[in-house]
Amino acid sequence: MKIGIVCYPTFGGSGVVATELGKELALKGHQVHFITYSQPARLDFFNENLFYHEVYIPSYPLFQYPPYELALASKMVDIARFEKLDVLHVHYAIPHASAAYMAKQILRTKGIYIPVITTLHGTDITLVGKDASFEPVVTFSINQSDGVTAVSESLRTETYEFFQIEKEIEVIPNFIDLNKFKRQKKEHFRAAISPNNEKLLVHTSNFRGVKRVEDVIRIFAKVREKISSKLLLVGDGPERPKMEKLCREMKICNDVRFLGKLEAVEEVLSIADLFLMPSEKESFGLAALEAMACEVPVISTNAGGIPELNTHGVTGFVSEVGDVDDMVKNALYILDDANLPTFKANALARAHVFDINKIVPLYVQFYQRIIDTQLAETGNSL
Repeated sequence: MKIGIVCYPTFGGSGVVATELGKELALKGHQVHFITYSQPARLDFFNENLFYHEVYIPSYPLFQYPPYELALASKMVDIARFEKLDVLHVHYAIPHASAAYMAKQILRTKGIYIPVITTLHGTDITLVGKDASFEPVVTFSINQSDGVTAVSESLRTETYEFFQIEKEIEVIPNFIDLNKFKRQKKEHFRAAISPNNEKLLVHTSNFRGVKRVEDVIRIFAKVREKISSKLLLVGDGPERPKMEKLCREMKICNDVRFLGKLEAVEEVLSIADLFLMPSEKESFGLAALEAMACEVPVISTNAGGIPELNTHGVTGFVSEVGDVDDMVKNALYILDDANLPTFKANALARAHVFDINKIVPLYVQFYQRIIDTQLAETGNSL
């Protein structure tokens, strides 16, 4: 099967999932063509079935904003025609789904019928998509897709609630490569960070308001009063300067490390005892899944799709958004040496449910079903 994948090439969840999906599909013998404006961050190995096509965005004085959507649609047309793609899979509705619709219509004028599958990842629906500036286009583009998936039941429900969607949305959850995300022996690293065997708490995010990093720091400060511990913060974003200032004001800087953006986040997770995710919104909670695969239990909110991943009282605990005291209480319970081994084992067991080898075949089956449906309807194929 020849698959075109359109995504954001960044460290964000949708880009990570799309890239890992494409890599796994290539390993399984499918030909995968990435179409985006720069090489995806995790497209980091060579495979004869992997191809990358850069979208060139012309710059003219007339344009205040570069017309990326038009350039993207044109590139989709070009690659679909000359690589004879079987399906276009676009990740994140804005603007990929609308660009794909435009590309599909252009291709039809050339007698080429290619199905478009849109995967909804979260903020394209829960935040950006609800904006009145985008809502009509988002609704139209989803309804014009030949197949639609969402990464959690929560996101599927929210999409139907806020948009007039006529398409059936299939839930295919995010996944984890357990060969990459696994507990590694990093005793020297842990000894350097935690010389007196302090407990290690970790948070990873893009440091935006929705991630509630301030809650992370306040949770840690209260845990630190009861248990000798340190906090590792992975990522970067607009809230970081404010968080650094907060740590200084609380006089906990010596026990908090801002590590910035890291590609090998599994190395940090491998020395962690607890993962904190007090987010206001999460469509799935991929960062929590990565932690669980490294045997790290999770303290989270009950926002969005997180409870579908983090099983309350088993792999960690879920609390109401903003309930710092409840999260502190739960964190102290998990970090008790009598409880921690059980929670770690449960976290790993739960991660196995989302093994890449179990989830990626669901996408392949979905592709084939959509391709077969279109073929039956049009009598045409590439």
